[in-house]
Amino acid sequence: MHRRARVTAADIARLAGVGRAAVSNWRKRYDDFPAPVGGTTASPLFDLEEVEQWLAGQGKAPSVADEDRLWRNLLAASGEPAEALAAAGEHLLGQRTLPFDLLRPELDDLVEVHGPVATFDELWRRYAALPAQRSVITPDDLADLMVELAGAAGVSVLDPACGAGGVLRAAARAGAANLYGQDDDSRLTRLADLWLAINGRDGQVRTGDSLRADAFPDVAVDAVVSNLPFGQTNWGHEELGNAPWEFGPPPRTEPELAWAQHAIAHLRPGGRAVLLMPPSVASRRAGRRIRANMLRRGALRAVIALPPGAAPPHAVPLHLWVLQKANRGVAEVLLLDTTERDLEAAYRSVADVVTAFLGSGDRSDFVEAHTVPVLDLLDEEVDLSPGRHHLGDADVADAGPRLIDAGRRLTESAARMPGLLPGLEDGSGETVVSTITVGDLLRSGSLQILGPVRGGEGEQVEGLTLTVQDLTDGRPASGTADDRLNPRIALQPGDVVVSVSERRLVARVNTESDLLLGRQLWLLRPDPQVLDPWFLVGHLCTTVNQRLAGSLLGTSRFDVRRVQLPRTAMIEQRRQGDVFRRLHELTETIRETAALGADITRLTADALASGRLRPV
Repeated sequence: MHRRARVTAADIARLAGVGRAAVSNWRKRYDDFPAPVGGTTASPLFDLEEVEQWLAGQGKAPSVADEDRLWRNLLAASGEPAEALAAAGEHLLGQRTLPFDLLRPELDDLVEVHGPVATFDELWRRYAALPAQRSVITPDDLADLMVELAGAAGVSVLDPACGAGGVLRAAARAGAANLYGQDDDSRLTRLADLWLAINGRDGQVRTGDSLRADAFPDVAVDAVVSNLPFGQTNWGHEELGNAPWEFGPPPRTEPELAWAQHAIAHLRPGGRAVLLMPPSVASRRAGRRIRANMLRRGALRAVIALPPGAAPPHAVPLHLWVLQKANRGVAEVLLLDTTERDLEAAYRSVADVVTAFLGSGDRSDFVEAHTVPVLDLLDEEVDLSPGRHHLGDADVADAGPRLIDAGRRLTESAARMPGLLPGLEDGSGETVVSTITVGDLLRSGSLQILGPVRGGEGEQVEGLTLTVQDLTDGRPASGTADDRLNPRIALQPGDVVVSVSERRLVARVNTESDLLLGRQLWLLRPDPQVLDPWFLVGHLCTTVNQRLAGSLLGTSRFDVRRVQLPRTAMIEQRRQGDVFRRLHELTETIRETAALGADITRLTADALASGRLRPV
């Protein structure tokens, strides 16, 4: 019997284009909302067909992609995500007919439209988006960075803890020639092997414990790239105690250093390994002897501290170790701390700095500022934590000129503030103001509303996107649309961008071209002959409208259609709009001044503490 597809409340919210709070309210307000058919009280599951019928009856009919529907049905039929994906992959390869008869035509129809490779990739993305998988899968942008640092293009690559093959896929994207992977979870190696086969990649994936039962004992590769298992307590310390460890037998509490030596042992001379490590490996006392031996023999080239959120566990600032198969020692290593940067900026910095450090060309002063002589590290602790070094050098080397420049900019910002205060007069006599709602303006055609933008579907695009954080922090657009946006909305000067998912309604007038609207944002596009954009933004964010927009659901989500605007002539709109524009500039100037003051305070304290500057 065919089991019907089930969805969570989060899935329903995504299908209907609303927040989860809206789904919760629907369940409370509507007696005919579909009853849960499984799950738990905290995380109920609903029948997908019943949900679609209910949404259609309420005028909220979703457009469910064929891939989404097939994936949900596969999950319902198999009961296990990895099995669902594997069954589809084996059918696409012709290895085994899909065992779910009713779903076979759906899968074949998708293949007819998209081809087997694209169909499998679409199903893979849905598998990887499941909460249980997000907690263990290496994010694509981090995997791409790791294979770039390893120089994987055109060479052979091994991942001794490959899981479902995320790093191997990144190596394939980078143009690796031969791929080898091993993992002790047969469900995951089955998926990794299927991906290689469907995509026509040369590679071998084996099941087994790489440390205890190496599937490739005689294979030497150009690069080893891996997101290692963290904190193993039973990694084979007893069985492998007499193994020929090149840098010394790892203590029981140092499994990561066992993996690091395993990676180096598989490298050809001059080959490079890039491993994702927990930060404690750089400083634990039990591993200091092995770290010292790696330093002395030139095996350890760089340790990079990444910002929190790079990969699970997301709250921990993980490290990347860059190792090499060396036949002689080196004079210095690179210790780079990017923990204070956002991920995108950190990845760009890491790629540039490590490439310059390991390359044969001239290095920049910035690269040199993050190198440390090996002799300086060979002390009692052999602490390789990047944050423990460069405390008084790199950040304050040019403190004097930087303080002068910051002081000049602070003075200029402060001088601009009085001129931005708008001229106003008492209008208390005019107490009756006729209003119109944003919803009325939408119905009359004076205003368009577009969005919100979501991810996970749609075409892949390139360009700069305006994000929720950009809007909240008042900064220029900083996001990249290197993933899929749905829908793809290009911004125009005069558009009003609104975030309705924060604790307060935030809006601003867009003044730039060649930008895309980011996720979780709405766009209001006024008719410039009828509605001034600055007038609209100013009234959107008044205290009264914050309450009106937020009162529908009683949560932190807003319904911008409930916002009320004064009915007024265009000339008066422009006069008020000019006031709101000046107030916006004043707010941004105050924000800039506060940031400069904080920078001056921090830089002065650091420079005084390091002895770079002294009081006069």
